[in-house]
Amino acid sequence: MSMYEMNCWRTPDLLAKKSEGGIFSEQEIAFIVRSICDRNIDDCQLGALLMSVKLRGMTDGETIALTKAMRDSGTVMSWPIDWPVVDKHSTGGVGDKVSLALAPALAAMGVRVPMISGRGLAHTGGTLDKLESIPGFRASMSEREIYDCIGSVGCCIVGQTADIVPADRRMYSARDVTSTVPSMPLIVSSIISKKAAESLKALVLDVKFGRGAFMKTREEAEKLAQKMVDVGNGVGMRTTALLTTMDVPIGRTIGNALEVREALDCLRGQGPPDLHQLVTSLGGELLYNTGLVESPNDGVREIHEVLVNGAARTTFCKMLQKQGVPAVVAESLCGPTADYQMLPSAKYITPVPAHCTGLLVDVDSLKLAVLSLALGAGRKRVGDPVNHAVGIVLLKVVGERVREGEAWAQLHHDEPLPQGALQEIKQSANIQNTYTFQQVPLIAAKIM
Repeated sequence: MSMYEMNCWRTPDLLAKKSEGGIFSEQEIAFIVRSICDRNIDDCQLGALLMSVKLRGMTDGETIALTKAMRDSGTVMSWPIDWPVVDKHSTGGVGDKVSLALAPALAAMGVRVPMISGRGLAHTGGTLDKLESIPGFRASMSEREIYDCIGSVGCCIVGQTADIVPADRRMYSARDVTSTVPSMPLIVSSIISKKAAESLKALVLDVKFGRGAFMKTREEAEKLAQKMVDVGNGVGMRTTALLTTMDVPIGRTIGNALEVREALDCLRGQGPPDLHQLVTSLGGELLYNTGLVESPNDGVREIHEVLVNGAARTTFCKMLQKQGVPAVVAESLCGPTADYQMLPSAKYITPVPAHCTGLLVDVDSLKLAVLSLALGAGRKRVGDPVNHAVGIVLLKVVGERVREGEAWAQLHHDEPLPQGALQEIKQSANIQNTYTFQQVPLIAAKIM
């Protein structure tokens, strides 16, 4: 774009165009994103722009152009041409520790995974918060350090660097205070631009719906998944999405160090079945999309094998050390038998007894997540400290029987329990004396 072309546009004219339902050209969008980064668009104008996009929407072409411009607003990673570089994104859930097992499992298969992750948002946990419960773990790495880790280990799990998609940081901050977070084009471009900046060959999306997800209905999740798949493919990444249910937590743990323990169990081939299914299914899609296997099912079997034979666990141990964890800690956690003494643990463990004998037919993941936040496992505001030790352990999960008075859950806490905490968790469980139970499929659909 020449300087003459850029000078042909005035921000007020572009704001008027979108507010009246007009369609931006690719060049106009590139100009807008550059102006956002350079602060030639002031805060008032940015708020007006975002609100116009929320109200008027964007075409697929506009959303792809916005995603590309955001990607190109900062550093775009570069890899050797023969590296199969992939990543995964989850829209957020309760007890979601999939990334901790998936990244090293893929790396053990020879795939490169520069996984850029985030911290907890609202009631959902953050991958980086979980990993930072491991003594010494460093989520912040330079581009050079990321490249070195990917080259020697095959994977890393890091936070977004200051140079990756800087346009998104300003836009997201403005969205948060202008009630424009729910805008579909803005959600999609924010997510996909950061993945595109990793220069991926393949991306898999875990789009969740249900009580514990941001998308409450399958219809909402399917619409978002299709849009992200279309835009991901439109910017040059082979992208697929799995729609997964989030009415009940993933696995048996909610809370940072507790979830690390469960992820390590998964890396020993011993984790809960739903966690294992998500790791192998998402990994199978990526192996297939990079051409390393002939079908997603073949990929599932390959990921299962590296979880069982210890190859993924060994890779995770190497990754931890590259990211600052002392060898004695990494080797203790990743040994052939479980040793979690190096992880923080809560002062108190309070059992939660069942009020009757029967079948546990439902557990409200959102109520459990909110309670875990109240114990200190997450943040109420950006910058709040996180207690890595606290959380909830489910001794019984949906489909299992429990006796009256038997503990079906544990609260791990460092302070006296918040008022009403025990009553709240008791109300989250539905135990029926007589009930014909039908398991809801974890993976509802695949979007391509």
